[in-house]
This record gives sequence, structure tokens and C-alpha cells, in this order.
Amino acid sequence: MNHQLAFLGLGVMGAPMAKNLADAPCQIKVWNRTKNRPHIQPLLQESSLTMVDTIAEAVESAEIIFTCLGDVPDVEEVLLSESGVINFAPPNSLVVDFSTIGSTAVKNIASQLEKKQIRFLDAPISGGDIGAQQGTLTIMVGGKEKDFRECLPYLEIMGKNITHCGDVGSGQGVKLCNQVLASLHMVALCEAMKLAQVQNIDPNLIVKVCSTGAAGSWALSNLGKKIIEEDFEPGFMIKHILKDLRLIQETLQDRHLPGVELANQLFQVSAELNEGEGYNQGAQGMINAYQNLENFN
Repeated sequence: MNHQLAFLGLGVMGAPMAKNLADAPCQIKVWNRTKNRPHIQPLLQESSLTMVDTIAEAVESAEIIFTCLGDVPDVEEVLLSESGVINFAPPNSLVVDFSTIGSTAVKNIASQLEKKQIRFLDAPISGGDIGAQQGTLTIMVGGKEKDFRECLPYLEIMGKNITHCGDVGSGQGVKLCNQVLASLHMVALCEAMKLAQVQNIDPNLIVKVCSTGAAGSWALSNLGKKIIEEDFEPGFMIKHILKDLRLIQETLQDRHLPGVELANQLFQVSAELNEGEGYNQGAQGMINAYQNLENFN
């Protein structure tokens, strides 16, 4: 593993992923749109990451370029704009995008990069901030098999369950199915907690007992305790799950999945509470929507 690496986007997920690469150790330059975010300075002090000021500096000698960003416009700006990767990355370099932006967007991005002889993999991730920190993410990869094999040793530093799903866009397709499951698991978790409350049952029992049976889920095991403790710090922000649900609905076109529509409704209500404070809470903040069920009458 002697590739020159770049990592663009040091948010809740990207920062620990980049740190894991640096600790491997790998040679890596990092860039973030906002350099003074509170978590970045400690990150730089605790690792061998090299922070640079521009995308050009990060990628000009990079062989593999990782990106972990927000929505479609963010990824397109970083990769395709005048100051973006497309104009500074070396020919035959490989871009690996961990963002969730849907298959239509990544196919367009891959096509644009290909014109500059830049290769591309879509590699959306699942596992939350805990998975990013522990290097146990699930990574769903779309693109050429040869490119996937070249990148796999680095993906194995950041993730535990890594699957090549097919051509470009297939990683995004699997991730959107994952988000259907994740969003509906959250509905189930919140409703189980409310039912426990109605019956005067200690909600900790729900986490302890139900996690071991057929009703067990990542959400129950990892977020159940946070709901009980009213800890809404984000591992995965509500605004991001709403973005993913939007992508799912765009993919469905004129079709309808009632469970997805219910999850979207509940997340939207929880996001708008306290003058929009909920948008930046973790997905477990959905429980707050259940304090406002009159909004659904």
C-alpha cells in the first residue's frame, strides 16, 4: 500500500476515516471546505494527516482520491468545478466517492471524469460515526472490478464489510435500499420505546432483551440507549437521512413505498422542531416527532 492518497471532506464520517488511513500508516493529504471546524485541529494533532488549503494541492500528485461529502451539488462542486478534482488530478488517478447521491448523479460524474482519464468508483457507506471511528463500515462499491481491487486494501482499513456490487451506480443502488431499512428500523425503534412507556416498562429492557432476538437491529443496539438518555448528538444527521429519502423517492418516480413515506414524514417533523434544530440532530431524534403526533391528525 504505497499509493499517494488524498481525502476531501472531513465531516463526522470523513474525519475518522481519514485518520484510520493515516494511522495505517498511509501517505495522505486532506482538505476540508471549512478548516476551523472544532474537531479538525485535534484530528491533525492526533494523526499524521497533512492539511492543505486547496483541492489542487491535495490531489495534484494523488493516485487515489477519496471524497466524503454531502449532497449532489457538494460532490459536483468538489469533483467537477473549475477548482475541482477534474482539473488537477493526474491522468489515471482513481476517485472513490463515499457520499450517498444516487446512481444518476454518479454516472454523470463518472462520465465527466472519464473524459479527463480519471477513473471513478461510487462507494457509499453505512455504519454511522461509530463504524467510521472503529473502521467497521459497510462499503458498497460500484465501478470496474480492476479499480475495486486496486483500492480494496485501503477500503479494508476503513470498513469491515466491503462488497463490489457491479458497475458504476450499483453501490448507490444498494445504499438506497440500505437506507429504506435504516429509516424503517428507526420508526420501529421509536414506536417500541413509546409502547414501553405506555406500559410503564423500563426502556432499557427493550434494548437488553429485544437486541438478542429476531427483532434485533443496529439501530436498537446502538441508538436505543441514546434515545433513553435523550442524547441526540449526531452520528448520522437527520438532514442527511432526509436527503437519502429524497433520493429514494426520486428513484421510485411515480411509485410509492408507504413505509418510506411514513419515515420521511416523521423525520421531517423532528427536523423542524425548535426552529429547525432537529435537522442537525442524529437520526435517533425521530423520537421527538412522537411528542407532536397532533401534527399527523
